[in-house]
Amino acid sequence: MKGNFVYCNPTKIYFGDKAQENLSQALSSVGDKVLLVYGNGSIKRNGVYDDVKRALNDAHKKVVELCGVMPNPTLEKLEEGRAVAKENNIDFILAVGGGSVIDYAKSVGVSAWYEGDVWQNFWVNQNEPEEDAKIIPVGAVLTMSGTGSEMNGGTVITNTASKMKLTKVFGSRVMPKFAILNPRYTFSLPKYQMVAGIYDTFSHIMEQYFSDMDGDSTSDYISEGLMRSVIASSRVAMNDPENYEARSNLMWASSLALNTLIGRGKKQDWMPHMIGKAISAHTDATHGMTLSAIAYAYYRHVMPFGLSRFARFARVVWGIPAEGKTEQQLAEEGIEALKDWINEIGAASDILSLGVTNEMIPAIADSTIINEGGFKKLSKAEVIEILEASTK
Repeated sequence: MKGNFVYCNPTKIYFGDKAQENLSQALSSVGDKVLLVYGNGSIKRNGVYDDVKRALNDAHKKVVELCGVMPNPTLEKLEEGRAVAKENNIDFILAVGGGSVIDYAKSVGVSAWYEGDVWQNFWVNQNEPEEDAKIIPVGAVLTMSGTGSEMNGGTVITNTASKMKLTKVFGSRVMPKFAILNPRYTFSLPKYQMVAGIYDTFSHIMEQYFSDMDGDSTSDYISEGLMRSVIASSRVAMNDPENYEARSNLMWASSLALNTLIGRGKKQDWMPHMIGKAISAHTDATHGMTLSAIAYAYYRHVMPFGLSRFARFARVVWGIPAEGKTEQQLAEEGIEALKDWINEIGAASDILSLGVTNEMIPAIADSTIINEGGFKKLSKAEVIEILEASTK
């Protein structure tokens, strides 16, 4: 480990098939007026809503409900949430759902009392709230694993007018105060959403793993173990979606993948996310599927600039024997193994299946923010090349 870092994660996790029994107690220390935020009503069909409402009642909270949070929360929806939070003088926001709902809750919490242009200040300019700014704290009840939003300060908002989908990762003040993680709450997810979450988790790990050449980093050993766990558990869950152990492993791996732990002391890439978010901004495609659709083309493109790490990926993560092979051959076999696994679990393997057309590619490239931190800083022309390669 060569880097210097500070690590703090204030989110308290309640994990397991009885995790929801802790919700009333967790709510006892928050304010009286709670904004209950959720999506399009699936939690009312699978029983999660009833569990949550029972806990809120037991904790004697006054509840205002805000539903209809979409998979890619929009700036318009954020403005609605800000207005509701201010009008009702909300003390606490409880997000019940997957990453989009939790992202949205954090976005409302941090921006509700800000008087300026929230999009420009927080998501374009990437500013942190002022030290004395009023922030509404957030808690989470997770129903879809993949984003890790339940244990970080990340928020993602889509500006439909400018076709920009931007992330702002806030500090510890915006992280959820607690999160309820019951793997059984994920059982009712459609398989497509389960797969999207699986690949999203895997991509989070890869984008921190494929980032620099620190030869012996504890963070990378943790990442390798997590990737192997996700692969093994995904294969069980695909055949038996209600296998508790597999789904619990996937849920916890998702949290560990993006609770900032495995990125400590390292540079980080995140270019697949930048490209994937630009695709979503133009198509409203499911986030995890945008990542899988461009993965093969992206990693083949950057592989020559981090060859030894890709060879290690093949050997350690995929168990590919190294004997008699060059580093180049081994690295290529690892990328092919990734492609085969994407197809095996049924994740998207091309961008055309997500609604992208060849004519949209230049505009998607224009919407892609170029990051540093990976093995190679891309040009816009290279982004176009990767997108074009992802149509095949």
